[in-house]
Amino acid sequence: MATQRLGIIMHGVTGRMGMNQHLIRSIVAIRNQGGVALSNGDTVMPDPILIGRNAGKIEALARSQGIARWGTDLDAALADKEDTVFFDAGTTQMRPQLLARALRAGKHVYCEKPIATTLGEAVEIAKMAEKSGLKHGAVQDKLFLPGLRKLDMLRRAGFFGRMLSLRLEFGYWVFEGDLQPIQRPSWNYRAEDGGGMILDMMCHWRYVLDNLFGQVKSISCLGATHIPERWDENGTKYQATADDAAYAIAELVGHNGEPVIAQLNMSWATRVRRDDLVTFHVDGTHGSAVAGLQECRAQSRVATPRPVWNPDVKQTMNFFDQWQEIPDSQAYDNGFKIQWEHFIRHVVEDAPYRWTLPEGAKGVQLVEAALQSWKERRFVDVPPLSI
Repeated sequence: MATQRLGIIMHGVTGRMGMNQHLIRSIVAIRNQGGVALSNGDTVMPDPILIGRNAGKIEALARSQGIARWGTDLDAALADKEDTVFFDAGTTQMRPQLLARALRAGKHVYCEKPIATTLGEAVEIAKMAEKSGLKHGAVQDKLFLPGLRKLDMLRRAGFFGRMLSLRLEFGYWVFEGDLQPIQRPSWNYRAEDGGGMILDMMCHWRYVLDNLFGQVKSISCLGATHIPERWDENGTKYQATADDAAYAIAELVGHNGEPVIAQLNMSWATRVRRDDLVTFHVDGTHGSAVAGLQECRAQSRVATPRPVWNPDVKQTMNFFDQWQEIPDSQAYDNGFKIQWEHFIRHVVEDAPYRWTLPEGAKGVQLVEAALQSWKERRFVDVPPLSI
Protein backbone atom coordinates (compact mmCIF):
# COMPACT_ATOMS: atom_id res chain seq x y z
CA MET A 1 0.00 0.00 0.00
CA ALA A 2 1.33 3.40 -1.00
CA THR A 3 0.61 7.00 -0.05
CA GLN A 4 0.34 9.55 -2.82
CA ARG A 5 0.32 13.32 -2.53
CA LEU A 6 -2.48 15.55 -3.84
CA GLY A 7 -1.60 19.22 -4.16
CA ILE A 8 -4.60 21.49 -3.50
CA ILE A 9 -4.71 25.25 -4.04
CA MET A 10 -7.11 26.61 -1.41
CA HIS A 11 -8.35 30.13 -2.16
CA GLY A 12 -10.51 32.25 0.15
CA VAL A 13 -10.11 30.19 3.31
CA THR A 14 -9.58 33.09 5.73
CA GLY A 15 -13.36 33.57 5.84
CA ARG A 16 -15.57 31.85 8.39
CA MET A 17 -16.81 28.99 6.20
CA GLY A 18 -13.59 28.42 4.28
CA MET A 19 -11.45 28.37 7.40
CA ASN A 20 -13.65 26.37 9.77
CA GLN A 21 -15.43 23.88 7.54
CA HIS A 22 -13.13 23.42 4.57
CA LEU A 23 -9.66 23.93 5.99
CA ILE A 24 -9.76 22.96 9.67
CA ARG A 25 -12.63 20.45 9.80
CA SER A 26 -11.99 18.93 6.37
CA ILE A 27 -8.47 19.12 4.92
CA VAL A 28 -6.61 19.41 8.24
CA ALA A 29 -8.82 16.70 9.73
CA ILE A 30 -8.14 14.44 6.74
CA ARG A 31 -4.39 15.00 7.15
CA ASN A 32 -4.63 14.24 10.87
CA GLN A 33 -6.46 10.98 10.21
CA GLY A 34 -3.73 9.85 7.81
CA GLY A 35 -5.30 10.78 4.47
CA VAL A 36 -8.10 9.39 2.32
CA ALA A 37 -8.27 5.64 1.71
CA LEU A 38 -8.69 4.48 -1.89
CA SER A 39 -10.44 1.32 -3.07
CA ASN A 40 -7.11 -0.43 -3.77
CA GLY A 41 -5.84 0.20 -0.24
CA ASP A 42 -3.60 3.14 -1.14
CA THR A 43 -3.89 6.47 0.66
CA VAL A 44 -4.09 10.03 -0.63
CA MET A 45 -2.59 12.77 1.52
CA PRO A 46 -3.79 16.30 0.68
CA ASP A 47 -0.99 18.88 0.55
CA PRO A 48 -2.65 22.32 0.58
CA ILE A 49 -1.24 25.70 -0.32
CA LEU A 50 -3.27 28.61 1.07
CA ILE A 51 -3.71 31.56 -1.29
CA GLY A 52 -5.19 34.94 -0.41
CA ARG A 53 -4.71 38.69 -0.71
CA ASN A 54 -3.76 39.38 2.93
CA ALA A 55 -0.32 37.89 3.51
CA GLY A 56 -0.48 38.36 7.27
CA LYS A 57 -3.79 36.53 7.62
CA ILE A 58 -2.75 33.72 5.30
CA GLU A 59 0.59 33.16 7.03
CA ALA A 60 -0.98 33.20 10.50
CA LEU A 61 -3.66 30.72 9.46
CA ALA A 62 -1.16 28.41 7.78
CA ARG A 63 1.13 28.41 10.81
CA SER A 64 -1.74 27.80 13.22
CA GLN A 65 -2.75 24.67 11.28
CA GLY A 66 0.74 23.32 10.61
CA ILE A 67 0.57 24.05 6.88
CA ALA A 68 3.93 24.84 5.33
CA ARG A 69 2.78 26.42 2.07
CA TRP A 70 0.99 29.74 1.63
CA GLY A 71 1.15 32.76 -0.66
CA THR A 72 -0.59 35.69 -2.32
CA ASP A 73 0.24 34.98 -5.99
CA LEU A 74 -2.63 32.97 -7.48
CA ASP A 75 -1.09 32.94 -10.96
CA ALA A 76 2.08 31.34 -9.62
CA ALA A 77 0.05 28.75 -7.73
CA LEU A 78 -1.98 27.89 -10.84
CA ALA A 79 1.23 27.55 -12.84
CA ASP A 80 2.60 24.87 -10.49
CA LYS A 81 1.95 21.52 -12.17
CA GLU A 82 2.42 19.69 -8.87
CA ASP A 83 -0.82 21.17 -7.53
CA THR A 84 -3.69 19.71 -9.52
CA VAL A 85 -6.82 20.82 -7.62
CA PHE A 86 -8.16 24.37 -7.17
CA PHE A 87 -10.69 25.13 -4.42
CA ASP A 88 -12.52 28.43 -3.95
CA ALA A 89 -14.43 29.71 -0.93
CA GLY A 90 -14.00 33.42 -1.68
CA THR A 91 -16.64 35.86 -2.85
CA THR A 92 -19.40 34.57 -5.10
CA GLN A 93 -18.97 37.47 -7.52
CA MET A 94 -15.38 36.44 -8.30
CA ARG A 95 -16.02 32.70 -8.40
CA PRO A 96 -16.84 32.11 -12.10
CA GLN A 97 -13.72 33.98 -13.22
CA LEU A 98 -11.52 32.15 -10.71
CA LEU A 99 -12.89 28.76 -11.73
CA ALA A 100 -12.36 29.61 -15.40
CA ARG A 101 -8.73 30.58 -14.73
CA ALA A 102 -8.16 27.32 -12.87
CA LEU A 103 -9.76 25.23 -15.61
CA ARG A 104 -7.66 26.95 -18.27
CA ALA A 105 -4.61 26.11 -16.15
CA GLY A 106 -5.63 22.43 -16.24
CA LYS A 107 -6.79 22.18 -12.64
CA HIS A 108 -9.66 20.12 -11.27
CA VAL A 109 -12.02 22.54 -9.51
CA TYR A 110 -14.14 22.38 -6.38
CA CYS A 111 -15.99 25.34 -4.89
CA GLU A 112 -18.47 26.70 -2.41
CA LYS A 113 -21.99 27.64 -3.41
CA PRO A 114 -23.42 29.59 -5.11
CA ILE A 115 -21.15 28.88 -8.06
CA ALA A 116 -22.15 32.26 -9.56
CA THR A 117 -24.50 35.16 -8.93
CA THR A 118 -26.42 34.71 -12.21
CA LEU A 119 -27.70 31.66 -14.03
CA GLY A 120 -25.95 32.72 -17.24
CA GLU A 121 -22.56 32.73 -15.52
CA ALA A 122 -23.34 29.46 -13.71
CA VAL A 123 -24.27 27.67 -16.94
CA GLU A 124 -21.23 29.08 -18.74
CA ILE A 125 -18.73 27.86 -16.14
CA ALA A 126 -20.51 24.50 -15.83
CA LYS A 127 -20.31 24.00 -19.60
CA MET A 128 -16.65 24.96 -19.58
CA ALA A 129 -15.95 22.44 -16.83
CA GLU A 130 -17.87 19.69 -18.65
CA LYS A 131 -15.97 20.30 -21.91
CA SER A 132 -12.58 20.42 -20.17
CA GLY A 133 -12.56 16.76 -19.21
CA LEU A 134 -11.37 17.82 -15.75
CA LYS A 135 -13.06 16.86 -12.49
CA HIS A 136 -15.36 19.46 -10.93
CA GLY A 137 -17.65 19.76 -7.94
CA ALA A 138 -19.79 22.15 -5.90
CA VAL A 139 -20.38 21.96 -2.17
CA GLN A 140 -23.70 20.32 -1.25
CA ASP A 141 -22.98 19.75 2.43
CA LYS A 142 -26.57 19.58 3.72
CA LEU A 143 -27.00 16.17 2.07
CA PHE A 144 -24.45 14.76 4.53
CA LEU A 145 -26.07 16.08 7.72
CA PRO A 146 -26.97 13.25 10.14
CA GLY A 147 -30.56 14.48 10.46
CA LEU A 148 -31.14 14.52 6.71
CA ARG A 149 -29.39 11.18 6.22
CA LYS A 150 -31.80 9.63 8.72
CA LEU A 151 -34.72 11.32 6.97
CA ASP A 152 -33.53 9.96 3.63
CA MET A 153 -33.26 6.47 5.14
CA LEU A 154 -36.94 6.70 6.14
CA ARG A 155 -37.82 7.78 2.59
CA ARG A 156 -35.88 4.95 0.99
CA ALA A 157 -37.52 2.46 3.38
CA GLY A 158 -40.98 3.59 2.24
CA PHE A 159 -41.85 4.92 5.70
CA PHE A 160 -43.80 7.93 4.43
CA GLY A 161 -46.02 6.04 2.00
CA ARG A 162 -47.02 8.70 -0.49
CA MET A 163 -45.15 11.86 0.44
CA LEU A 164 -47.51 14.82 0.67
CA SER A 165 -45.67 17.89 1.87
CA LEU A 166 -42.53 19.37 3.36
CA ARG A 167 -42.26 22.33 5.71
CA LEU A 168 -38.77 23.78 6.02
CA GLU A 169 -38.03 26.28 8.78
CA PHE A 170 -34.60 27.90 8.81
CA GLY A 171 -33.05 30.84 10.60
CA TYR A 172 -32.20 32.68 13.77
CA TRP A 173 -31.68 36.24 14.96
CA VAL A 174 -28.59 37.88 13.45
CA PHE A 175 -27.67 40.79 15.71
CA GLU A 176 -27.92 44.21 14.13
CA GLY A 177 -24.55 45.25 15.56
CA ASP A 178 -25.56 48.19 17.75
CA LEU A 179 -26.25 46.43 21.05
CA GLN A 180 -24.45 43.13 20.41
CA PRO A 181 -21.67 42.21 17.96
CA ILE A 182 -22.74 40.79 14.61
CA GLN A 183 -22.27 37.04 14.08
CA ARG A 184 -22.48 37.08 10.28
CA PRO A 185 -20.38 39.22 7.88
CA SER A 186 -21.92 42.57 6.99
CA TRP A 187 -21.61 41.86 3.25
CA ASN A 188 -24.36 39.26 3.68
CA TYR A 189 -26.82 42.18 3.89
CA ARG A 190 -25.55 44.18 0.91
CA ALA A 191 -26.90 43.11 -2.48
CA GLU A 192 -24.07 44.91 -4.27
CA ASP A 193 -21.57 42.61 -2.49
CA GLY A 194 -23.42 39.38 -3.29
CA GLY A 195 -25.49 39.23 -0.12
CA GLY A 196 -29.08 38.15 0.43
CA MET A 197 -31.00 35.26 1.94
CA ILE A 198 -32.38 34.04 -1.39
CA LEU A 199 -28.98 33.91 -3.10
CA ASP A 200 -27.36 32.29 -0.07
CA MET A 201 -29.91 29.65 0.88
CA MET A 202 -31.99 28.77 -2.21
CA CYS A 203 -28.88 27.08 -3.63
CA HIS A 204 -28.92 24.77 -0.61
CA TRP A 205 -32.63 24.08 -0.75
CA ARG A 206 -32.47 23.17 -4.44
CA TYR A 207 -30.17 20.19 -3.99
CA VAL A 208 -31.94 19.14 -0.77
CA LEU A 209 -35.34 19.22 -2.49
CA ASP A 210 -34.15 17.48 -5.67
CA ASN A 211 -32.33 14.68 -3.87
CA LEU A 212 -34.63 13.95 -0.93
CA PHE A 213 -38.14 15.04 -1.84
CA GLY A 214 -38.64 15.62 -5.56
CA GLN A 215 -37.62 17.69 -8.56
CA VAL A 216 -38.57 21.35 -8.28
CA LYS A 217 -41.30 22.21 -10.79
CA SER A 218 -42.22 25.79 -9.87
CA ILE A 219 -41.82 28.32 -7.06
CA SER A 220 -43.61 31.30 -5.57
CA CYS A 221 -41.41 33.46 -3.35
CA LEU A 222 -41.71 36.65 -1.31
CA GLY A 223 -38.50 38.23 -0.07
CA ALA A 224 -38.14 40.86 2.64
CA THR A 225 -35.59 43.15 4.23
CA HIS A 226 -36.93 43.17 7.76
CA ILE A 227 -33.96 44.99 9.32
CA PRO A 228 -33.18 48.00 7.09
CA GLU A 229 -30.24 49.32 9.11
CA ARG A 230 -27.30 47.35 10.48
CA TRP A 231 -23.81 48.01 11.84
CA ASP A 232 -20.71 46.49 10.24
CA GLU A 233 -17.52 44.98 11.67
CA ASN A 234 -16.19 48.46 12.50
CA GLY A 235 -19.37 49.59 14.21
CA THR A 236 -20.41 51.80 11.28
CA LYS A 237 -24.11 52.02 10.49
CA TYR A 238 -25.11 51.05 6.93
CA GLN A 239 -28.26 50.45 4.92
CA ALA A 240 -29.15 46.81 4.31
CA THR A 241 -29.82 46.46 0.59
CA ALA A 242 -30.28 42.68 0.47
CA ASP A 243 -33.15 40.49 1.61
CA ASP A 244 -32.73 39.02 5.09
CA ALA A 245 -35.76 36.71 4.86
CA ALA A 246 -37.80 34.83 2.27
CA TYR A 247 -41.02 32.87 2.29
CA ALA A 248 -41.70 30.44 -0.53
CA ILE A 249 -43.95 27.65 -1.76
CA ALA A 250 -42.53 25.17 -4.26
CA GLU A 251 -44.26 22.51 -6.33
CA LEU A 252 -42.23 19.30 -6.57
CA VAL A 253 -42.55 16.16 -8.63
CA GLY A 254 -41.91 13.42 -6.08
CA HIS A 255 -39.70 10.42 -6.74
CA ASN A 256 -42.82 8.36 -7.42
CA GLY A 257 -44.19 10.98 -9.83
CA GLU A 258 -46.75 12.27 -7.32
CA PRO A 259 -46.93 15.99 -6.44
CA VAL A 260 -45.25 17.22 -3.24
CA ILE A 261 -45.79 20.71 -1.81
CA ALA A 262 -42.84 22.38 -0.06
CA GLN A 263 -43.09 25.42 2.19
CA LEU A 264 -39.75 27.16 2.68
CA ASN A 265 -39.44 29.77 5.42
CA MET A 266 -36.02 31.31 6.01
CA SER A 267 -35.09 34.33 8.10
CA TRP A 268 -32.18 36.04 9.82
CA ALA A 269 -34.76 38.06 11.76
CA THR A 270 -36.50 35.34 13.76
CA ARG A 271 -36.04 33.94 17.25
CA VAL A 272 -35.88 30.17 17.50
CA ARG A 273 -38.49 28.03 19.21
CA ARG A 274 -38.20 24.68 17.46
CA ASP A 275 -35.94 21.64 17.64
CA ASP A 276 -33.01 23.15 15.71
CA LEU A 277 -31.85 26.12 13.63
CA VAL A 278 -33.22 24.29 10.60
CA THR A 279 -35.99 21.71 10.62
CA PHE A 280 -37.54 19.65 7.82
CA HIS A 281 -41.07 18.46 8.62
CA VAL A 282 -42.26 15.81 6.15
CA ASP A 283 -45.83 14.50 6.06
CA GLY A 284 -46.86 11.34 4.21
CA THR A 285 -49.86 9.03 4.10
CA HIS A 286 -48.14 6.40 6.27
CA GLY A 287 -46.01 8.58 8.52
CA SER A 288 -44.36 11.90 9.28
CA ALA A 289 -40.88 12.90 10.36
CA VAL A 290 -39.04 15.99 11.56
CA ALA A 291 -35.29 16.29 11.02
CA GLY A 292 -32.81 18.84 12.26
CA LEU A 293 -29.07 19.06 11.77
CA GLN A 294 -28.31 15.99 13.88
CA GLU A 295 -31.56 14.36 15.01
CA CYS A 296 -34.66 12.97 13.35
CA ARG A 297 -37.96 12.00 14.94
CA ALA A 298 -40.81 10.09 13.33
CA GLN A 299 -44.47 9.30 13.91
CA SER A 300 -46.06 6.41 12.05
CA ARG A 301 -49.64 6.08 10.86
CA VAL A 302 -50.53 3.54 13.54
CA ALA A 303 -48.93 5.63 16.30
CA THR A 304 -50.61 8.92 15.36
CA PRO A 305 -52.57 10.33 18.34
CA ARG A 306 -56.05 11.82 18.18
CA PRO A 307 -55.89 15.40 19.45
CA VAL A 308 -59.14 17.19 20.27
CA TRP A 309 -59.66 20.82 19.29
CA ASN A 310 -61.14 22.65 22.26
CA PRO A 311 -60.10 26.30 22.67
CA ASP A 312 -61.79 26.48 26.09
CA VAL A 313 -59.56 23.86 27.74
CA LYS A 314 -55.80 23.99 28.27
CA GLN A 315 -54.02 21.51 26.01
CA THR A 316 -53.02 18.39 27.96
CA MET A 317 -51.07 16.63 25.22
CA ASN A 318 -47.32 17.17 24.92
CA PHE A 319 -47.00 16.83 21.17
CA PHE A 320 -43.20 16.74 21.28
CA ASP A 321 -43.27 13.55 23.37
CA GLN A 322 -45.33 11.67 20.78
CA TRP A 323 -42.49 11.18 18.31
CA GLN A 324 -39.94 8.36 18.16
CA GLU A 325 -36.29 9.32 17.84
CA ILE A 326 -34.41 7.65 14.99
CA PRO A 327 -31.23 6.24 16.54
CA ASP A 328 -27.67 6.86 15.42
CA SER A 329 -27.04 3.67 13.50
CA GLN A 330 -23.53 4.75 12.53
CA ALA A 331 -20.88 7.35 13.30
CA TYR A 332 -21.57 10.58 11.41
CA ASP A 333 -18.54 12.57 10.31
CA ASN A 334 -18.48 16.26 9.34
CA GLY A 335 -20.54 16.73 6.16
CA PHE A 336 -18.01 19.00 4.47
CA LYS A 337 -15.22 16.52 5.20
CA ILE A 338 -17.28 13.62 3.80
CA GLN A 339 -17.82 15.46 0.52
CA TRP A 340 -14.14 16.43 0.34
CA GLU A 341 -13.22 12.75 0.68
CA HIS A 342 -15.66 11.88 -2.12
CA PHE A 343 -14.14 14.54 -4.36
CA ILE A 344 -10.56 13.46 -3.63
CA ARG A 345 -11.43 9.87 -4.56
CA HIS A 346 -13.15 11.17 -7.69
CA VAL A 347 -9.99 13.05 -8.71
CA VAL A 348 -7.50 10.31 -7.89
CA GLU A 349 -9.30 7.09 -8.86
CA ASP A 350 -12.31 8.36 -10.85
CA ALA A 351 -14.78 7.24 -8.17
CA PRO A 352 -18.42 8.11 -8.94
CA TYR A 353 -19.32 11.70 -8.07
CA ARG A 354 -22.60 13.48 -8.80
CA TRP A 355 -22.30 16.83 -6.98
CA THR A 356 -20.87 18.60 -10.01
CA LEU A 357 -20.91 22.20 -11.28
CA PRO A 358 -24.06 21.53 -13.38
CA GLU A 359 -25.76 20.51 -10.12
CA GLY A 360 -24.50 23.76 -8.61
CA ALA A 361 -25.98 25.66 -11.54
CA LYS A 362 -29.40 24.25 -10.67
CA GLY A 363 -29.15 26.06 -7.35
CA VAL A 364 -28.58 29.38 -9.10
CA GLN A 365 -31.53 28.58 -11.38
CA LEU A 366 -33.81 28.34 -8.34
CA VAL A 367 -32.37 31.60 -6.99
CA GLU A 368 -33.26 33.43 -10.20
CA ALA A 369 -36.73 31.87 -10.31
CA ALA A 370 -37.37 32.92 -6.70
CA LEU A 371 -36.17 36.47 -7.35
CA GLN A 372 -38.32 36.66 -10.49
CA SER A 373 -41.33 35.39 -8.54
CA TRP A 374 -40.80 38.03 -5.86
CA LYS A 375 -40.49 40.78 -8.46
CA GLU A 376 -43.49 39.68 -10.53
CA ARG A 377 -45.58 38.34 -7.61
CA ARG A 378 -46.43 35.02 -9.24
CA PHE A 379 -45.44 31.35 -9.54
CA VAL A 380 -42.44 30.83 -11.81
CA ASP A 381 -41.75 27.54 -13.58
CA VAL A 382 -38.39 25.84 -13.04
CA PRO A 383 -37.77 23.80 -16.21
CA PRO A 384 -35.12 21.05 -16.48
CA LEU A 385 -31.67 22.62 -16.85
CA SER A 386 -29.71 21.27 -19.78
CA ILE A 387 -25.92 21.67 -19.70
